[in-house]
Amino acid sequence: MAIPELQWAQVNEGGRLHFKQIPVPKPGKGEVLVNILYSGVCHTDFHALNGDWPFPPNDPLIGGHEGAGVVVSKGELTEGIEIGDKVGVKWINNICLKETTYCVPRRNSLAIPRTGHSSVGASSVLSDPSLANRMGTEYCLAQAATVARIPDGCNMAAVAPILCAGITVYKGLKTSECKPGQTVAIVGAGGGLGSLAQQYAKAMGLRVIAIDGGEEKGKMSLEELGADTYIDFLKSKDIVNDVKKATADGLGPHGVILVSTSPKPFEQASEYVRPNGTVVPIGLPPDANIKASVFWGVLKMLRIKCSYVGTRRDTAEALDFFARGLIKAPYKLIGLGQLQEVYALMEKGQVLGRYVLDMSK
Repeated sequence: MAIPELQWAQVNEGGRLHFKQIPVPKPGKGEVLVNILYSGVCHTDFHALNGDWPFPPNDPLIGGHEGAGVVVSKGELTEGIEIGDKVGVKWINNICLKETTYCVPRRNSLAIPRTGHSSVGASSVLSDPSLANRMGTEYCLAQAATVARIPDGCNMAAVAPILCAGITVYKGLKTSECKPGQTVAIVGAGGGLGSLAQQYAKAMGLRVIAIDGGEEKGKMSLEELGADTYIDFLKSKDIVNDVKKATADGLGPHGVILVSTSPKPFEQASEYVRPNGTVVPIGLPPDANIKASVFWGVLKMLRIKCSYVGTRRDTAEALDFFARGLIKAPYKLIGLGQLQEVYALMEKGQVLGRYVLDMSK
């Protein structure tokens, strides 16, 4: 296929989105150019747009880190991947190739500071950091060794959210060390990560307490996503007691997966998780703190284990669950020009499931 010189992108400049054309990058050594067909819209993109983190975002900034597409060009030293391959470009795009999510050099899709779009520690090895790994565009660069291989037969629009949200919650559930038959509470259950977390938890044999606000999210959790119990924090007068009562023995869930976009749940989870239970913070709401009583934490032998996306092995496992038809989280297609509308819904807490950008619209 002919590769254009320019492409459309949503560019954040000065805290505002601008729908404009930018150059299409060319791959260097170890890189591939991916024509992004679909890209999930993550709440992390919204945080970056707002500058919610404890460092300023790059300006200009192009967000997006759940891209599913096709390899259309490649540089040298890219053995094992061919033009036409279906691949996913993830939050962590450029790493040391060890099975870890924290290494140097490492390249993320958003505004972790250093070079280009993001990098922690040493400079990125991508040839053009300023144009790399941006799924708010039609084309992006990726490290050939770390792109996700999308299994044959997968719906490319539906698989896009798996490439960040799915991998992230799957890794979080593994981190909780919950066993089949045990109970996990998922806080923020109706959003993009939460809707996938419920599905992965059920596929892993866990009982699910879904926690969120609003009847619509409750209906989706119970009727579509397989939750065993739904707790509406907007109606609950005692969220800690209600969560404990939702478990068979009243001791609370064995694990808590925190994907909420609000700080309050991060302060409550340690109160209702059972003794020897594990609290897993994943979401990144601004100014949030993990709160736990030292006295009761010690007596309960509480574990707090933060989880950060997933490795290449986690990616392959998460995609395998999807390919086998076990993950069918809800999503809605929109055009790239409608991105600001999704952010407005995120700000109001009105997102059900995942919005996915259709780059052809």
